Amino acid sequence: MTSIPDITIPDSMRPVDGRFGSGPSKVRSDAVAALADEADSFLGTSHRQDRVKFVVAALRNGLLEFFNAPDGYQILMGNGGATLFWDAASFGLIENRAQHLVCGEFSSKFAKCTTLAPHLGDPEIIESDPGTAPSLVANPDVDVYCYPHNETSTGVALPVLRADGADGLTLVDATSGGGGLRFDPANADVYYFAPQKCFSSDGGLWLALCSPAAMERIDAIAATDRWVPEILNLKTAMDNSLKDQTYNTPALATIYLALKYTEWCNENGGLEFAASRSDQSADTLYGWAERTDWASPFVSDPELRSHVVATIDIDDAFDALTISKILRQNGIVDTESYRKLGRNQLRISMMPGIEPSDIEALTNCLDYVVPKMG
Repeated sequence: MTSIPDITIPDSMRPVDGRFGSGPSKVRSDAVAALADEADSFLGTSHRQDRVKFVVAALRNGLLEFFNAPDGYQILMGNGGATLFWDAASFGLIENRAQHLVCGEFSSKFAKCTTLAPHLGDPEIIESDPGTAPSLVANPDVDVYCYPHNETSTGVALPVLRADGADGLTLVDATSGGGGLRFDPANADVYYFAPQKCFSSDGGLWLALCSPAAMERIDAIAATDRWVPEILNLKTAMDNSLKDQTYNTPALATIYLALKYTEWCNENGGLEFAASRSDQSADTLYGWAERTDWASPFVSDPELRSHVVATIDIDDAFDALTISKILRQNGIVDTESYRKLGRNQLRISMMPGIEPSDIEALTNCLDYVVPKMG
């Protein structure tokens, strides 16, 4: 095993909070404290009763405000996270055939899901190399267009747009971008995410901002003879969501923490407030990488660089994993690259819950550590 250099970063240089993971991401301490204060009247109580349903309603309504949702849009929710939602969508939103934009590990997973679904036609997959982004192409044989708002594995952010001239539904995987990246919600029919990233919560829940057209599609498919496992049934999820509950017992702490993030943002200006924090962090981190001899942004096109997840290539003279281990020894955690990408790089969260000043402190720590590695 390679020994890790014993490098101690001065306390005065370190971030106030050393969590920079891209998922699960930093949970805001204020939200955890608020949960602790209300735990006796909230945790361990029935999710069918008014106390929990009130929190669910507050989260659903708060998200509609946060996203400035068009009239008729609703927030649906269910257990299992975005991974489960891919399967649920293959049963409840895709009539026959999907188009997928694939530009990394996470966008490829939904495409694999619909490829294997025996009740669907083979999807149309438009793929580009990691660090780049493909574009939608209208196809009359396609009834759903699917792509990520933010490819978490590579740090690429795609614009939320409909395929020009297309009639199908637009499904946007916003798991790592929702809550931190600007978009026009009218350009998506289903904008779905799990709250353990930008929403500073925990995993195990999916949330989806759905258009009237998407809900009509859910109703239409539910009226057919297509067999759907009940846990994956979006009609069941929709009916329960409109009653401010979930089909089966949710993680109450996850819902509460997501609500606290939403309230914090709404009190300060909503999505614009959140995205502006990430903008500031991105300006700092990418600007530092471009000025640094031994670091550079992996995504070469500035227009595609994510403002919530940055991938920073490191010169081969310095092992990025060793850098991350040194940082971890100093209380700065989860800066490792996405393992399957296989590059000598750091992956750093710039999600809104992270203080922009801590991003600046991180760059100062890197400037301190790397020259001492020899």
